Amino acid sequence: MDVLPLVALIAASAAVAGAARRTPVPAPLLLVAVGLVAAYVPGVPDYHLDPHIVLPLILPPLLHTAALESSYLDLRANLRPVALLSVGYTLFATVAVGWLAYLLIPDLPLTAALVLGAVIAPPDAVAATAIARKVGLPSRITTILQGESLVNDATAITAYKVALAAAVGEGASWAGGIREFLMAAVGGVGVGLILMVPLHWLRRHLKEAMLQNTLSLLIPFVAYAAAEQVGASGVLAVVVVALFLGHRSWEVDFETRLQEAAVWKVVAFILESAVFALIGLQLPLVLRGLGEYSGIQAAWYALGVFFFVVLARFVWSYPATYLPRMLSKRIKEREHVMDWRRPLVVSWAGMRGVVSLAIAFSIPLVMDDGEPFPARNLVLFLTFTTVIGTLVVQGLSLPWLIRVLKLPGRDTQAETLAEAQAQNAASQAAERRVDELMEDERNRLPQPLQDRLRTVLERRRNSVWERLGQSNPVTGESADDTYRRLAREAIAAEREVFVKMRDERRIDDEMMRTLLRKLDLEEAAAYREVED
Repeated sequence: MDVLPLVALIAASAAVAGAARRTPVPAPLLLVAVGLVAAYVPGVPDYHLDPHIVLPLILPPLLHTAALESSYLDLRANLRPVALLSVGYTLFATVAVGWLAYLLIPDLPLTAALVLGAVIAPPDAVAATAIARKVGLPSRITTILQGESLVNDATAITAYKVALAAAVGEGASWAGGIREFLMAAVGGVGVGLILMVPLHWLRRHLKEAMLQNTLSLLIPFVAYAAAEQVGASGVLAVVVVALFLGHRSWEVDFETRLQEAAVWKVVAFILESAVFALIGLQLPLVLRGLGEYSGIQAAWYALGVFFFVVLARFVWSYPATYLPRMLSKRIKEREHVMDWRRPLVVSWAGMRGVVSLAIAFSIPLVMDDGEPFPARNLVLFLTFTTVIGTLVVQGLSLPWLIRVLKLPGRDTQAETLAEAQAQNAASQAAERRVDELMEDERNRLPQPLQDRLRTVLERRRNSVWERLGQSNPVTGESADDTYRRLAREAIAAEREVFVKMRDERRIDDEMMRTLLRKLDLEEAAAYREVED
């Protein structure tokens, strides 16, 4: 197996994603654009998006990372809008887009059109999260989009299986489809509920951080495979386990949390970058398979399906937002008035991604009777153009739309104030506990160490309050920035001495690495102290 193309893909996509951070363009959009261009550069190999790799090997860790960073409490508080989008909208889009595509495209069987509808129904978790963070959406909208994208893949995959069974001649009924959907949903949640407690117990009782993080890397694959093995939704199993582990992460050893956060950031960065680059690189493969459909004809169909996808989300979002408030007095009293701008943003934020393409590439070449699957290549093309269209058109215009609507973003001042109040309460509790412990003879410390311990607590309490203060009139830095800079300068001076002593053979390499690790931990602590 030639690994050089894979290494080149990871390296190039990581470089592009890194460059995107210095531009106003979200990384997913720039990666797709570069992939589209690179697909026609001489010497670039053909990259085939294999559903047998994407669905069981790439989707679980991406969903796991997104769910770990999500708030179980926020998702529970927004359960109704999340469910209406992740389940209701996905099923609605499957039927509505499939039916409209059936009317638009001659000779396209209704069953094949419904397969297309299921394939392009789910918005993408990675795209939604990345772009929402980039444009600074309000926290409730971000929570709803994240929650939707965590669950809708399971809905779409189940709807796809039902539509595909009807298309290839295996036979499917509404009752059978509902039964399969319920089995997949209940089974996926059930597997997640069964696995989450023992997995969390194992994480808490493993003593080595390396073993704990190895387990952390295996968890999404274990949950996905276990659920799929019994015919349930692997997606839901992964999400349920990750939400529980993220909610109880404070119970795990601090060293594990630090390593786990770093490991998953790298994993997510590599996978997200490669996935969006792969989307653009599929263009030649998709175009070669069009066959009987002319360029103009296929473009017309692509434009129509893209319009149907965008329209269907608007048709669903506004009634799903306002009807529950009209029909339920309790909902109306409990929730704030939702102005028309918020469902508009939610409707426009429905970017599609790699899951749609992976499902499309899994469509079989032939049906049960040996005949070719009807319009398979066209379905692939329409999926590809819809993914590209939503990423480019909606992704690029979403920041502009938010600015035009003057949608209020996150109140950073209020968040910092709340953080300061929480830190103040925690620091006071810590100081009281230290005072209690110091009364015991067994805990007595020399006075300098006692002072240092109390200074650390005081610094932690004051650091957030300082963020609310004025900047340095000379440098323009905040107190946090100055503290971080001075700490780094001091640590850098120590580091130079250790390296010089190693070079002069006054200490060996092992001792230097031990000393440098202590400095690295101190520098990380200084950075987190003002960042967190």
